[in-house]
Amino acid sequence: MAKKRMVQAINEGIAEEMARDPSIVLFGEDVEVSPIGDTRNLFERFGPARVRNTPISETVMTGMAVGAAAAGYRVICHLFYGNFIYTGFDAIANQAAKLRYMLGGQIRLPITFMAVIGGGRSVAAQHSDSMHPTLMNLGGVKVVMPGSPGDAKGLIKSSIRDDSPVFFLQAAGRGGESGEVPDGEYVIPLGKAIILRPGSNVTVVAIGSMVKPAQRACDELAKAGVSAELIDPRCVMPFDFDTVVDSVKRTGRLVIVDEARRTCSAASEIAATVTERTFGTLRAPARRVTVEDVAMPYSPILEKAVIPDHLRIMEAVRGLMQ
Repeated sequence: MAKKRMVQAINEGIAEEMARDPSIVLFGEDVEVSPIGDTRNLFERFGPARVRNTPISETVMTGMAVGAAAAGYRVICHLFYGNFIYTGFDAIANQAAKLRYMLGGQIRLPITFMAVIGGGRSVAAQHSDSMHPTLMNLGGVKVVMPGSPGDAKGLIKSSIRDDSPVFFLQAAGRGGESGEVPDGEYVIPLGKAIILRPGSNVTVVAIGSMVKPAQRACDELAKAGVSAELIDPRCVMPFDFDTVVDSVKRTGRLVIVDEARRTCSAASEIAATVTERTFGTLRAPARRVTVEDVAMPYSPILEKAVIPDHLRIMEAVRGLMQ
């Protein structure tokens, strides 16, 4: 098991799947040169028939993805920045999310929509949203948010193999981070959370980019005698509520850390559902640590102030412990 950057792990997973299945095609903005690195060298390896740059027209890209998938291809549609999902949203919300149901299951729609989301790189408001709550509300797509390079490889492979539309959302500030990545065939079932560290005093659920600051917060809290159980859901749709509920029934406390804006965040849905299922054992109300209801600032200093960090997570935990 070697250490690799997250973009390398994603690239490796895509290459393995494309080599395994000739029906997989990849297209998107700058996928040939790959400024991010997750599709680097795939054009050279698989050629223009399977890897294609597209014009900057997300409306065309998402519609083409639905049509190609319905025609029998297994599609990877790279939308680059997550905010560009908004401009391609008609085919996503009205076709990809609904067409299998409307046609009575007569077709498959194996589409993996890829995008980089969230802040951390000072690329301003129109390139820094975390829009996973919007996608969760569609009801017909899956939403994957890896928190480590190893998980990124296992989840991208599972996403590509899935016969339903999947959004694979990579945190903007984490692509260069290193971690252990299993060699060869490695897949992770979609919708299965992982307990990163056991604990007995509080359950901390950290989504995507928030895993790393949550790990740091748990380390610091441990020094002060607070035992925090840290869970990475890995997917927010479907969400592994059973793992979180079992944890909260043992700890009696819940903190959810989410880079989405506070109102209608994934954290809000998690807090509501877990509270419904654990109300009798909760020792305190669930707490959300999120971005406030503002656009992501361009200024690095202001951006850092808006994104949740380990200090805010520790403050939320200490508030519950009181």
